[in-house]
Amino acid sequence: MKKATVVLVLLILTGWAIYDTLSKNMASSVKDGGKSEGQVAEGIEVGNRAPDFVLRTLNGEEVRLSDFRGKRVIVNIWATWCPPCRAEMPDMQKFYEQYKDERVEIVAVNLTQSERQPEHVARFIQEYGITFTVVLDEKGEVSRQYEAQAIPTSYLIDSKGIIRKKMIGPMSYDWMVDQMESIQ
Repeated sequence: MKKATVVLVLLILTGWAIYDTLSKNMASSVKDGGKSEGQVAEGIEVGNRAPDFVLRTLNGEEVRLSDFRGKRVIVNIWATWCPPCRAEMPDMQKFYEQYKDERVEIVAVNLTQSERQPEHVARFIQEYGITFTVVLDEKGEVSRQYEAQAIPTSYLIDSKGIIRKKMIGPMSYDWMVDQMESIQ
């Protein structure tokens, strides 16, 4: 009988401690309005902070995604041999030309390890008149990090580095305009 009473008291105390801890956490979360900017989880889901990466351009210039903090960014994962990627490039260039002065950037991550010849990327950029940032994912690290199962895959990131939209498939000019206007 004494054992049962002791076990019962321990269970009640444990339950109370759990309840007290959870209620304090909930009150703190409500007081802060939910997660603060510093508490946003890094990941590739909408609402996560976009994982930073460092890649090089064709000229060897090092580019970090975090270099664009304070701007809205489209991260587009693509390859020259991909027909939907080729189809969206003129619209991406048109969008960039229209919005580049409004704190909007495009970072096109080329899946360089999948290219038959790396020089195809330079020819592609010239052929399409691309003036936005193109970086080379030579080891496929960013495509794995962003879990790009199909290409093109694009992430629309707000000025604080938070993923706001994900698009699998080609983007149109009108879609980019509509989506980016809703992102701060």
